[in-house]
Order: sequence, then C-alpha cells, then structure tokens
Amino acid sequence: YLKRDGRTMVVLDPGAPGEGASYGNAGCLNGSSVVPMSLPGTLAKVPGWLLDPMGPLAIRWRYLPVLLPWFWRFVQAGRPEKVQAQARALRALLAPSIETYRPLVKAAGAEDLVHRAGHLFAYKSEASFAKDAGVNQLRRDNGVEIQELTSDDLRQLEPALSRDFIRGRLIAENGHCSNPLRLVQSLAEAFVRHGGVIRRLAAEAFDVIDDRVVAVTTAEGHQPASAVVLAAGAWSRPLAAKLGDALPLDTERGYHIMLKDPEVAPRIPTMSAEGKFVATPMEPGLRFAGTVEFAGLDAPPDWRRARILLRQGQDMYPGLAREITDERLSLWMGFRPSMPDSLPVIGPSSRYGNAFYAFGPGHVGLVAGSMTGRVTADLVAGRRPAIDVAPFSAARFR
Repeated sequence: YLKRDGRTMVVLDPGAPGEGASYGNAGCLNGSSVVPMSLPGTLAKVPGWLLDPMGPLAIRWRYLPVLLPWFWRFVQAGRPEKVQAQARALRALLAPSIETYRPLVKAAGAEDLVHRAGHLFAYKSEASFAKDAGVNQLRRDNGVEIQELTSDDLRQLEPALSRDFIRGRLIAENGHCSNPLRLVQSLAEAFVRHGGVIRRLAAEAFDVIDDRVVAVTTAEGHQPASAVVLAAGAWSRPLAAKLGDALPLDTERGYHIMLKDPEVAPRIPTMSAEGKFVATPMEPGLRFAGTVEFAGLDAPPDWRRARILLRQGQDMYPGLAREITDERLSLWMGFRPSMPDSLPVIGPSSRYGNAFYAFGPGHVGLVAGSMTGRVTADLVAGRRPAIDVAPFSAARFR
C-alpha cells in the first residue's frame, strides 16, 4: 500500500519473503476472528491444557519466569469490558481483509490463491457446542452471521469428516489462502516489479536527528529513510524499544504438519472445536495447523507438537491412511508475534513522528495484513486512517 502511494520503498528483512510466520499459518482469512485469546474463564482451563499431552497449549518451564509479566497482562485483558472493546477493534481491522487484499492480489497475478468458501467449526458433543455459545454471541454482536449445523448438515457439507463430530457452525463470509508462501512471494515480486527494493539485511538500530529517524543501521551501513515502519514480527520488541516504546511482545510458537496427496481432505478450512487446530486444503496438500507453545525465540522446536496434529487429523478424517511415510510429510514451527490483549500494535511511535509500528497480530497475521498495510500507508501520508487506530496504539501499555 505504501508503494501504491508512489513512495520510494526499501524493505529490510534478513529472511526471504514468505519464510516467516506467513509460511506456516493455517491460511485462514477470517474476518470473524474477533474473539481475543484471553476470555473470562480462560485461566481456569490452562492447567487442564498443560496436563493433556494432546492439548493445545505447552510451556517450556524454563521460560516461565520470562513469560510471567506477559501472562499477567494476558489475564487482565480477559475482563468482560476489555474483551468487548478488543472484539470491536478486531472486527474493524479484519472484516475488510479480502476486499483490501483484492487490488494487491490482482496486481500480483495471484487471484487464484484467495478463496471465499467459508470456515467450519466442528464439534464432537452438544456440551462443547453449548460452551461456545458465548464466543459466538460475541461474533454476532460484531456483525458476523453464523449458521448452526446438525449432524446431517455436517455430512452434506464435509462427507470426509469423522462421524464423531455431531454439530457445526459455518461462517460463510470467511475465506482462505491455498498457498500462503506463494501469496507472499507473489506480493513481493509485484512490489519489486513496481520499483520496490528488498534487501536481505536485519535492521539493528536507528539514526536520529532531533525528533526524526533519518536512517536505519544495518551490518552493511546506514539505509537513509524519510520514514520507517517497524514490521519485524516476533523480533519487533527490541527495535520498538529503540524507538521509545517498551512493549510486552512475546511469541506464541505454532506448528503445522503437511500431508502430501491426502486420501481425503475437507472442502473448506475446518476447525476442531475440541482440538483447537485447523485442517486446511492447500496446493501442497492438507495442512493441520495450530497449538500454542511458549518457549521464546531461541529454544529448538518440539516436533512432537506437530506429530500430535497429525494424529488428531487422522482421527478427524478417518479416510486418511493410518501409516504415513515421512516422504509424504513436512513439519514446521514458527513464531506468532503476540500481544497480551490480542491486538496488534499499529500507529506512530511515542518519540519519533516519522516512525510507525505494524506488528503483533498474534493468530490473525494473514487476515490482518492487508488492512494493516492500508492503515499504515494512511498514517505515513498524514491521511485519516480507514479505521480508528486508537485501540492499537503503543500508548495503551504506558
């Protein structure tokens, strides 16, 4: 969006486009993802999740002392009045996602990668279906239409789904990307084609004169800048501190496992309500993605987390082979840049008028990306943003 404004743009990134969190996400473009991670009652569920080896949450205990300040803010963010405000802010950011991607995807020749076929939540019991009534009312309160499905409805919609699932909720407005890596690569190629520059370098610091950033320091020298946007994902925290803001960013490590040439697959992305993971049909195969692990940026992956997803996926789709060779599988772990209140940081730094933040979307990075880009371009240009960015301000943590 900044390049579409006619600006001279340089992206500094030590990795290749699409190789970060974008590579491995579930591919969901869900404007309905307005439910914050912290809710009333979430804390009571944590011990059970941690004790369950097949559960959706894991914590490396050595990391717990580092995590505690973030976790305290997370618990505080789950108060009912805060949840309502967070949901409204997320809806404004996420609802226009597919439309806001549309001109970018068209210019990149990647329209075949974005689909709007809906998103299914599948339940194994009436009890778990009933437990989700509150979060679905939160979605409805924010304009999301939800169709409730019976067991027969599920069979018609997704015949490959296990008959253990007896209820469902379908959100037709949602979409998905069938290859997030190729999408980001296509966007990057279009950016370069239209005059943008991508340099494989890490930003290390900022050169400042008076109250403005004039350059970004890298291992190869100083990159001049009339304005800077910090969008370094899970690595944004120390750079934000150099721009004047101490922000409680941490990383929720996520895993996926990809199955090539699956015997069966869902028609649309389907979430197991009990397992808290998503099955998404993609170009490279069937992706099972989910789980949350707190272990920081340096700990090695625990590939058991990905293998758990495969076992759960096989239970979800009995038509999949029971014994699958490693040649058909690929495993991945990545870093979700997560704020304790489930809202990204979007807006100016507190110290420098030409420095802006665009990071921390947690579980909704792909769907939040397009509107974040549009809003950031508005802010850099001095235009009134397309949405109210006050809820995403770095100042909320002062």
